[in-house]
Amino acid sequence: MIERHALVLLLLVGSEAFFTWLAVLNVRHGARAVERETEWFDEQLDVDDTDELLDYQRATTGAAQLETWVGLALILLVLYSGLFADAVSAVESLGLGTAATGVVFFLGVVVALQLSSIPFDLFDTFVVEEIFEFNEQTPRLWLRDLVVGLAVSLVFAGVLAGGVMLAVVSFPDLWWVAAWGLYVAFSLVMLVVYPRVIAPLFNDFDPVEEGDLYDAVTDVFDRAGFSCSQIYVMDASRRSSHSNAYFIGFGSTKRVVLFDTLVDQMDLEEVQSVLAHELAHWKRGHIWKQFGASALRMGAFFFLAGLLVDGPWLYDLFGLATGADKPIYAGLFLAGLVLYPLSRLTGPLSNRLSLAHEREADDFAVDVMGDGEPMVSALGRLASENLSNPFPHPLYETFHYDHPPIPDRIRRIRRGEEESTGDTAGAAAD
Repeated sequence: MIERHALVLLLLVGSEAFFTWLAVLNVRHGARAVERETEWFDEQLDVDDTDELLDYQRATTGAAQLETWVGLALILLVLYSGLFADAVSAVESLGLGTAATGVVFFLGVVVALQLSSIPFDLFDTFVVEEIFEFNEQTPRLWLRDLVVGLAVSLVFAGVLAGGVMLAVVSFPDLWWVAAWGLYVAFSLVMLVVYPRVIAPLFNDFDPVEEGDLYDAVTDVFDRAGFSCSQIYVMDASRRSSHSNAYFIGFGSTKRVVLFDTLVDQMDLEEVQSVLAHELAHWKRGHIWKQFGASALRMGAFFFLAGLLVDGPWLYDLFGLATGADKPIYAGLFLAGLVLYPLSRLTGPLSNRLSLAHEREADDFAVDVMGDGEPMVSALGRLASENLSNPFPHPLYETFHYDHPPIPDRIRRIRRGEEESTGDTAGAAAD
């Protein structure tokens, strides 16, 4: 029993210690790299004060680590003080049946996690982001987002928990296969539901009207051989001055979303290059490839969860009933805790596919634009406007980055253009 407790603690505490070490290593590496790469900063980024960039990295890293360790301490306190077993007993006493009891349990978990995150979210929004002049959110809007976000989370948690628990009841020997199928189906549905139902609860999405921006967008679509009538500008500036763009959906539901901050911060050619990059993810099939890879990865984790939940040792560790009366929903929660560190430690596997796709999307954007400079300029502006760390530590990058660092992307684009120019010159000479 002691050995198993040690194993659980090693996974939870040991993995978190590893990622904290990586975070500290990354901040220190970034500070040294900024001093070493001053010439690159002057050429590529419009950052007047590199100390501000470094201070932002330190502040966000410190806040994230504080939240992580406090959260882990609370989870361990609940598990090892007996509060977890008491909560399970309280839910069991309701006499609702296996599926309904599981739903109530997971709804309680969602509420507890949301409430425990409130102090940290307040600090991030109204202290860290405010200090660095990114926050545009009012307390009233923050509170509204909290309430709406909690309501949405409860709805989805109820649907997923209910589906998984019904799978447990209906297919006791192969419930994990049914649960995996539910996850895949839910993920597909969310590609349609999120942009049309969920996102509009938090932001306004205005169709791009005729004008310079509309002409620039349709021009990129024509060059890329892409058809999509749903192009929107999102009012991201209500909450933050950070900028971005994304593509979501499939078939007739696909849409392109540009943050209004991105439109305001970039010139039209830069916007076009960012848009071309996003379109590549659809044109090159990246969305479905990553969806398939994610589904396979989750299938493996559902299989492992099935092994953990069906055995007795997780229940024994924390004073829960075993045998026919074991609370499967509590086993699922504990299995999730155990498997979460493994999912983080295997992150480089999924990152590798994403990195390849991002490089391919950069190449596509350069081809569509006929010139790499708009993309280079856009990447530099994104880094400077968001105070991104352009020089992550290689090991931190391996575990956390699903996009190549911006200096690598810029150098790769320019190297490709130089090789292309050299090939063209060689062909002309021949």
